[in-house]
Amino acid sequence: MRAITITQYGEPGVLRSAEVPLPEPGPGQVRVAVKAAGVNPIDWKIRSGAMAEVRPVDFPHILGLELAGVVDAVGEGTDFAVGDEVFGWSDTGAYAEYALATTVIRKPAGLSWAEAASLPIVGETALRVLGELEVKPGETVVIHGASGQVGRIATQAAVALGATVIGLAGASSLDEVKALGGVPVQYGDGWVSRVRSVAPDGVDAVFDAAGFGVLAESVGLLGSPDRLVTIADPAAYAQGLKFSASGSQTQAVLEDLVARDLKLKPGSSYALGDAASAHRESATGHAGGKITLTLE
Repeated sequence: MRAITITQYGEPGVLRSAEVPLPEPGPGQVRVAVKAAGVNPIDWKIRSGAMAEVRPVDFPHILGLELAGVVDAVGEGTDFAVGDEVFGWSDTGAYAEYALATTVIRKPAGLSWAEAASLPIVGETALRVLGELEVKPGETVVIHGASGQVGRIATQAAVALGATVIGLAGASSLDEVKALGGVPVQYGDGWVSRVRSVAPDGVDAVFDAAGFGVLAESVGLLGSPDRLVTIADPAAYAQGLKFSASGSQTQAVLEDLVARDLKLKPGSSYALGDAASAHRESATGHAGGKITLTLE
């Protein structure tokens, strides 16, 4: 089968198309004929070697954590059948014509292949951090990067919980934050004053999904670091603040995401062989939507 592999760390050019053996599903696994694969920042961070100390890989390596596609073969002990349309997390790398997966659920008819492949990581991350922050009805939460992929999901979910969301975003994205149910506030110099003007009684929690060096000011806004979580600023480690980096990849999480009917924002779609271009766009931080690779 065809897959996009890396045989060394490096720039996007190390992503190469190669013929690799067709994987066979083991107990609890299904083999999926991939229709779409999500492209995430962790993909190019692994590819570049930036994650080599904490998440090393063996070469050759197939990237890609999220997939959507059609079950092609099943191992023992699964509840799926050949022909089922599914989405979830890949065990063997989703940048490929076929991938093995243990944690998938049936894809709702209303989700496109690209939408389904876009949901697992951003959705799990958003819900996980809201849980870590213990956001409750009636509280006010600040979300940095509210118009980004994780921020969009977190904004919708927090609003649905009954919280007031103050969403920090760029000037061109403020209307999007408002449409999601948040109170839009422009990020950049003076953001704390702008937040205080719309939340004169203070805020209860801060979710940093942007990583723009806002941690110290966020602690000052809260008055305490206790309910501040970042997923994007590694400076948290040196400052003794919470960096949330991993969670539960379960079928229950996927089912919860589907039940919430969350609105995704699709971004660019690239052919499998153009994965390098997808990585280049993702690395700009200005994709404007979730990037996917499509194999249809």
